[in-house]
Amino acid sequence: MQGFDGGAAEWNAIVARMPMPHLLQTWQWAQVKAAYGWKPMPLTWTKQSSSGETCVAAAMVLKRQILRRAFAAPVSLLYVPKGPLLDWTDENLRDHVLGDLQALAKREHAIFLKLDPDVVLGTGVPGEIGSTETETGAEIRDQLKRRGWVFASDQIQFRNTVLIDLAQPEGELLRRMGQKMRYNIRLAEKKGVTVRSGRAEDLPLLYRMYAETSARDGFVIREEGYYQRVWSAFMDAEADGLEPAAAALIAEVQEQPVAALFLFHFAQRAYYLYGMSRQAHREKMPNHLLQWEAIRRAKGGGCRVYDLWGAPDAFKAHDPMWGVFRFKQGLGGEVVRTLGAWDYPASGFWYRMYTGVVPRVLHLMRMRGREQTRRNLAAT
Repeated sequence: MQGFDGGAAEWNAIVARMPMPHLLQTWQWAQVKAAYGWKPMPLTWTKQSSSGETCVAAAMVLKRQILRRAFAAPVSLLYVPKGPLLDWTDENLRDHVLGDLQALAKREHAIFLKLDPDVVLGTGVPGEIGSTETETGAEIRDQLKRRGWVFASDQIQFRNTVLIDLAQPEGELLRRMGQKMRYNIRLAEKKGVTVRSGRAEDLPLLYRMYAETSARDGFVIREEGYYQRVWSAFMDAEADGLEPAAAALIAEVQEQPVAALFLFHFAQRAYYLYGMSRQAHREKMPNHLLQWEAIRRAKGGGCRVYDLWGAPDAFKAHDPMWGVFRFKQGLGGEVVRTLGAWDYPASGFWYRMYTGVVPRVLHLMRMRGREQTRRNLAAT
C-alpha cells in the first residue's frame, strides 16, 4: 500500500480501470468532501509483472478529525465510500488490502474505519422468482467477520439499488418497462411536458424544488451551499466534456419547471443521485418522461448501466422507500443487493461509545433539519 501523489486526471484514470469503478471514489467527490471537514487520503496497491508495475487496488480514504486534543484517545474517523476497488474474488488480494486498511486505522488513531464496496450479495427481490445469491458475497461477509469487522448500524449509502442495462436498443428498454410506465411516458408527452437541460443559473431553483420535495416526503437534506458545490463542480466538468460529470434535466409544463433530476456519469455508468418535484401538474406524469430522457441521454453518452441509486433494505410495503422503489422497478431495472457498510473498530471502547451516542444525536439533528427546511420554505 502506498500513498498517491498524482493529480485528478491520473487518479480518476486509475479508478476507472478498477473492477466496479464508482463515482464516490473519484477525485472530485473527495474534493467536495474536503470542503466539509474530510481529508482525502488516496491509496493504491501495486504488483510487479513482466510488463512493469500494475495497480491492482485503489481506495480514496476520507479522514475526519473529531478530537484534536484527546491525549491517548482515538481522534478520527475513516471512511472509504463505495470502496476499496479491487477484484473481490481474489481472496489473497482482498485479505492483503483489508489488513492494510486495518493497520491504517490504528496508525491514524481512528475510532473505526468504514467501508461499503459494491460487493454483490445477490440480485432480484429475495423470495421472488429469478432472485439469485452469490457465493463470493457470502464468503467476503464471513471473512470480514473473522477479521473483526462488524456490520455497521449507520449505513451511509444505500445497500441495495436498481440497475438498468443500457446495452439494449431503445425499443427494448421501453419494452422492459412496466406497461403503466410506458403509458405514463406517452401521457406526459401528450400533455405537453417537455424536458430541457439545466444551466448554472437554474441551481437556486433546483435547490428550492429539492427542499419542497424533502418537506413533502419527509427526508432530510443539507444546506443549499453543499448542493451548489456538488452540482457546480460536476456540471462544470460536463460543460468541458470531462468525467466525472453531471447534467441537470428539468421537466416543464408551459415553461414552468415541475420536476428535475441530476444525472451523474463516470466510467460508462450513469447515476441518479438527486431527484425533485413539485405538486403542480403531477397528474401529467413529468417524472416518468424525465426518467426516460435520462435513460436516453445516458445511453447516448456511452453509459452501459444506469444506477437508480437506492432500493429498500426490506422489500416490504412498510419500508419508507417502497413507493419510490416501485416506481424504479417500473423502469425495467434489476434489483442488486450488496454487502452494505462494515466497520472495523480500531478501538472497541470508543466504538461502543460512538455507536451508542451518535445515532441519538443524528436523530435529533434530522428532526431539526426537517423543521428548518420547512421554516426556510415558509419564509420565501
